[in-house]
Amino acid sequence: MNVTLQSAKMIGAGLATIGLTGVGAGVGIVFGSLVIGFSRNPSLKQQLFGYTILGFALTEAIALFALMMAFFYFINFRFYIHIMWKSKNRNVFDRCL
Repeated sequence: MNVTLQSAKMIGAGLATIGLTGVGAGVGIVFGSLVIGFSRNPSLKQQLFGYTILGFALTEAIALFALMMAFFYFINFRFYIHIMWKSKNRNVFDRCL
């Protein structure tokens, strides 16, 4: 595979994982808000914990989506390039595997 195309694939997969930094901050905010809410009103412990688990699940769903897109770029970009090059040069498909 061409070095430029291979590096573009790696850069695209790396950029797709930028969303994981926001997820780390989001999880910290969710659990930090639980601590603040529990310290203000300890009688709402069960309700606050339920909301926290919901917020954690939604935040982690964003992380899974970002990882899915990174793997999509990392894996499928290679096959897309093979299809493009196969029509121009028959031997490219065999060399890239």
